[in-house]
This record gives sequence, structure tokens and C-alpha cells, in this order.
Amino acid sequence: MFWKKVKKLKYDYTVNFKKLIMKKIVLIVLSIATLWGCKNQETKTETPLVAELEPISDQVLETSVIYEVNIRQYSPEGTLNAFTQDIPRLKELGVKIIWLMPVQPISLKNRKATGALSIEEVDEPNKEQKYKGSYYSITDYTAIHPEYGTMDDFKKLVATAHENGMYVLLDWVANHTGWDHQWISKHPEYYHKNEKGEVTDPLNPETGESWGWTDVAHLNYDNEGLFDAMAQEMVYWVKETNIDGFRCDVADNVKVSFWEYVYPKLTSIKPVFMLAESEKDFLLKSVFDMGYGWEVHHIMNEIAKGHKNVSDWDDYMKRKMERYQAEDIFMNFTSNHDENSWNGTVFERMGLAAETFAALTYMMPGMPLIYNGQEYNMNKRLKFFEKDTMPTTKGTMYPLYEKLGKIKNENHALNGGKNAGSYIRLNTSEAKRILAFARAKNGEEVLFVANLSAESTTFSMQISGKYADYMNNESVVLEETKMLDFSPWQYRILIKK
Repeated sequence: MFWKKVKKLKYDYTVNFKKLIMKKIVLIVLSIATLWGCKNQETKTETPLVAELEPISDQVLETSVIYEVNIRQYSPEGTLNAFTQDIPRLKELGVKIIWLMPVQPISLKNRKATGALSIEEVDEPNKEQKYKGSYYSITDYTAIHPEYGTMDDFKKLVATAHENGMYVLLDWVANHTGWDHQWISKHPEYYHKNEKGEVTDPLNPETGESWGWTDVAHLNYDNEGLFDAMAQEMVYWVKETNIDGFRCDVADNVKVSFWEYVYPKLTSIKPVFMLAESEKDFLLKSVFDMGYGWEVHHIMNEIAKGHKNVSDWDDYMKRKMERYQAEDIFMNFTSNHDENSWNGTVFERMGLAAETFAALTYMMPGMPLIYNGQEYNMNKRLKFFEKDTMPTTKGTMYPLYEKLGKIKNENHALNGGKNAGSYIRLNTSEAKRILAFARAKNGEEVLFVANLSAESTTFSMQISGKYADYMNNESVVLEETKMLDFSPWQYRILIKK
């Protein structure tokens, strides 16, 4: 809470200061233009003024959609420039935050070739070219993978995002490095070691057994020298490339004291957004703005399979309200890079319920995530350690994400940040199959009603009023005594008139 209050004060000061500077710049430019016009009436030149993107703020988070980019797999080229060309398209989907998976060089030593085998254990020609390794096995924190492009290409990506009103988060891997990282030879004290004094991969602290992440070396934050070394690497990206924050890999495996050490160093440059790959409440009470909605994601998967029902959803929402602060934000998702590659595509895991749960991630409190390719009905598992390419043919999901992005951006009832719209569960006659809730704020109200089962269901709701069906522009009159018929996985988004 302390760091969040400090962040708010710094943001208010920074925004006011930048607005003052911008006003002065505009006046100077106008004065120069006037003088030039007086000196040379025949030659008129116009230099368009590009409004600087204000620092990321709590207000931005309320209506944001976040988009995860896997540069290697995003395009056939697998380059930063190929993605940069597509940034204006993301506005069609209501995207306001771009999360870039790691773009740094990947270690060759102990590089993963498959889930079980390292590149040293594979006997194939040209194996170094075939097996690209894990994005999370970094050999140099302040460099760009040469296959993706250059640092100038990265800066161009960030500038293009800002020009299009979007913020950029860089995936940050603070828990471990690749085995080729120079710290292993120059600063072995930065790492965990076994009884023989050998650097280890991350081990389960309870059993002492490997998690299987054998392609990385485990950093040890008991050594406070590591604090400053890692902080300098993070500061570099904010200061030199103007990114807007970090998605922090396995954030709860790193000491909170480190995050609290680096945070003021980052915010002394500009306000930053911090996303933790975790849902631990102690991280959200510290410097992190948003956590992962892992638990609710798994509940959605289980409901889609018929193993759980709406009662389990209700139990989760109750636990969430009891455990977390009102201003805590969660990222809602039906897929991400890990889920897609290791646990299956959305359609494998959710089947016919995929569209319904996509809509639910936008309607519930929090921030919805699109993993690249989902907008194109991606029904393939992208390879994790090899070059692969996502589809780019529009199907049913692209227009769906367009409509969901628009209502998320524009309707205050769906605010999902630190001042979220209210969540009011509505009673129905089929409590285990039908999920119905209202979101409301600033006089706006949105209802979400869904049959979260594979059975056609007839039910009534304890609500009445006039609404507009957002997805098909039909008028709807609800009455408490009126019976409604929903087909399997049918949902409706209703806006109060």
C-alpha cells in the first residue's frame, strides 16, 4: 500500500509537470512558426505536433485490454519490425497495453530442444538453428536477440505503440538466467549452489528436486549485491527505450524486498505498470498493480469440461472479495503462451464454450488478455522451443474481440481497475447452470447472462427492465416471471436503457 500511494503522488506530479512543459513547447513552436511566416510568406511549412502519450495511470487501467506478443511466432519473419507494422491494427481490438515476451538473446548452453531434452542431448544436424530455446533463458538482459532485430527496432516498436495510444510492458525474468550469462563466471555468488558449490537450476524448496527448468540457473536474492545488478538492468529499459513497465515472470519466487528496492528506481524515471505472474496477495499489497487470474482461469476450464459449475464460480468470487483489497486487479484470460503450448488451445480445453468464456473475461472485474493468434481462431499449439507461426486468417473471434474491446473501452460499468464497476450477482432459478451478474458505475449498467453448461436450460431471473442486446442490437424486456431459454453455452450482454 505504501508504494502504491507513493506511485500515485509521483504520477500526479509527473503529469502536471509534463503538461506544463508541453504547453510551453507549444507556445514556443507557435511563436517560431509565426516569426517564420512573417519572414517568408511564400514558403509555408507545417510541422504536425504529436501529443506525447501521458504516463500510464490508474485511469488507463480501468478500460484496458492487454495483448501478449510472442515475437518469434507472431509472423513468418519473427521480427520486431514485422510486429510493429501491425500495431495500428490492435486499436481495432481495443488494445491499450502490449506485453512483449522476452526479446533478449537466449543461451545456447543447456538450451531446451524438447520438454525433456537439452540441445546437447539431441543428435541432429543443424540443431542450433532448429531448436531456438526458451525465451526465459536469457544470456544478456540489455541486448536484443539478433533474430528479432536491433535495439533501434525495439525503440521504434515502443514509439509506434505510444503514437497509437498504447503502452508497452517487457517480460522480465528476475528469477533465473541462462547458463551462458556472464554473471555465472564473474559473479557466481549471485546464484544458488548445491553442497558441492555448483550453481543449480531452480529446485523445489520443499523436496530439493528440480522443477525441470534445467536450461536456467537459479539466482539467489540472499545476496544483496544482486539487487543492484538486476535493478540496473531493469532501469536500462525504462530509461533508454521508454517502456512503460514489466510483466514479471514467476514474481513470487523472487524476494518482495527486491521488487520494493527496484520500484522507486524505476518510478524516479517515469510511472510504471507492474504485472506479476502470480496471484499472491502479498505482491499486490506491495508494488504490483495486477496479478494473474490463475484460479479463475482453471475454474473456467473445469466448467467447460463439465467438472465444475456456476456454484464453483460463486465460491471463487466470494473468496476473492474476502482475500484481496478492492483495488487489486487481476488479468483474466482463456489462454497465454504457457497454456497454449503446454495445456492446449482454447478450443482443446474449452470446446464450444470458448467464445462464452472469452466474453466472460471482458465482463468480469479485471483486465482481459488476448494472446496473439486468439483473434484469428488459433487452434494450434505454438511450438515453444522451435520457430512456428500463428495464423492470420480472420474467423469468428476477430469481430467478437472487436466488439468486446469497444464496450470494455467505452462503458464505465465494465471498469476493471482500482476503481472498478460494481459486481452484483443476480439470482436465477438455475443457480448451478446460469451465471448472471450486473456491472454498474457512473449511471451505466451492463448485465451478463450465460448458460455455463452443455445442456439447454430454461430459467427465470429476479430482475426486470429494458435493455439493449449489445451483440445483436435487439431490444430486450426482462421480467421476473418471464422464462428464458438458453442453448448450451449461450450468453447475452445487455446494456440498461
